[in-house]
Amino acid sequence: MYQRIALGDVTPNNLGQLRKLNATLFPVEYKESFYQNVLAVGEFAKLVYYNDVCAGAVCCRKEEVEGSDKVNLYIMTLGVLQAYRRLGLGKQLLDHIMNEAGQKDQAIAKVYLHVQINNDPAVEFYKENGFDVTGTQQDYYKNVEPRDAYILEKVIVS
Repeated sequence: MYQRIALGDVTPNNLGQLRKLNATLFPVEYKESFYQNVLAVGEFAKLVYYNDVCAGAVCCRKEEVEGSDKVNLYIMTLGVLQAYRRLGLGKQLLDHIMNEAGQKDQAIAKVYLHVQINNDPAVEFYKENGFDVTGTQQDYYKNVEPRDAYILEKVIVS
């Protein structure tokens, strides 16, 4: 069976697709500032297409590390529509982010994210890709239950 997987940039022209994906995938409503910031992060925001259908996305932000010339990369969202899971799309998105994060000119110390404590498939996915659970943040989510989130991270440079 023919299958074509491709990554695409997030642009002002396809921002509507990202909004629809996020509304479908996540129990959180993202503000306009989220989408404006996504447009500014370049390779750290991507859409993934499966046979030309937009099936998922990843959006990150860089965060300064106090007292260092390094930055951390925070994965704000990474999701794939239910019908397209288990096809390697999430891994392709994560691999792209990790490859970009590993570039010397990026000066990224670690990549991290939050995962709702009841989202076992997501925790497993990140563990399989070299992330460690480093803590739990109480009341991370305001309008969804459970409200707690695991913090997962992967060190890039020490």
